[in-house]
Amino acid sequence: MQQVTPRLAGLLSLCYLTSCAAAPSVIAPRGPAAESIANLWWTLLAVGMAVYVAVMAFLFYALFRRRRADLDLRTPVPRSRVQVVVWAGIIVPALILLGVHGLTLGVLRILAEPETPPALTIQVIGHQWWWEVRYPEYNFETANEIHIPVGQPVAIELVSDDVIHSFWAPELHGKLDLNPGLTNHFWLQADVPGAYWGECAEFCGVQHAKMQFVVVAEPVDEFAAWVEQQRRPAQVPADPQAQRGLEIFLGSECIYCHTVAGTGATGNLGPDLTHLASRRTLAAGAVANNRGNLGGWITDPQHIKPGSLMPPTDLTGADLQALLAYLATLE
Repeated sequence: MQQVTPRLAGLLSLCYLTSCAAAPSVIAPRGPAAESIANLWWTLLAVGMAVYVAVMAFLFYALFRRRRADLDLRTPVPRSRVQVVVWAGIIVPALILLGVHGLTLGVLRILAEPETPPALTIQVIGHQWWWEVRYPEYNFETANEIHIPVGQPVAIELVSDDVIHSFWAPELHGKLDLNPGLTNHFWLQADVPGAYWGECAEFCGVQHAKMQFVVVAEPVDEFAAWVEQQRRPAQVPADPQAQRGLEIFLGSECIYCHTVAGTGATGNLGPDLTHLASRRTLAAGAVANNRGNLGGWITDPQHIKPGSLMPPTDLTGADLQALLAYLATLE
């Protein structure tokens, strides 16, 4: 086995720290629900550290104190020492546990429902392995991206189409399962604009690790503009290559699985592609949404996400480029 040099170890540590800094964290809250969870976490950490220090102090005192030479084990234990055991071993731990229990109940009450009525309702349906996102009040749907207005609570209805999934956006809220045949109610609120990554927190199959989503919190006016854009049907391409791509798309098996509003594609087995080009990722966060990755996803999806239900598409190079040109217009 090759020895790890100090320089290599330092580089590995730097990469690890860099990756951790970019990951969503429960102790970096960006909403009221996540803030209550983080506050509870810090409180439990402080209490745990205080208890640990106190126990270690008693332990070291017992180990290093001088033993009396005339100590007789048959002598009754002084009452003062019994009181120490009762207080330190029973009463104080019980009070700490009761306090922690009370704090936990308070946080659960905060997590149960927002202080103000939700601004809108979003339905999130879990699939193996992607997220279907519906906006019933606006009559459109998207995939793997949840846009919400900043500073306003949003009601989330969670349901699974196949197996148990778990919805978790660490910077915004806790976890809640998606169960087949059952609708669970949740809410999100982001107080700071930004993109907050989430993931499935329940093992749901071979591509569980590649089942991510992003919550995009926008100012109210930007959110309203996004909604208006998402409600529009797909535009008719003007470029000849993109027009050829539309013909290829409508003549392929893609239309049996995907919908593109304003066209004859009305499939509902896969994500709605009406505004595919505006999304950040493909395959629920597996790869970035760019032309190269999209071409690879269309021709060989099993290479990117083994086990997914997306079948390969056999196209010539020219036809693939035309199809990619058309899909790039779906903004």
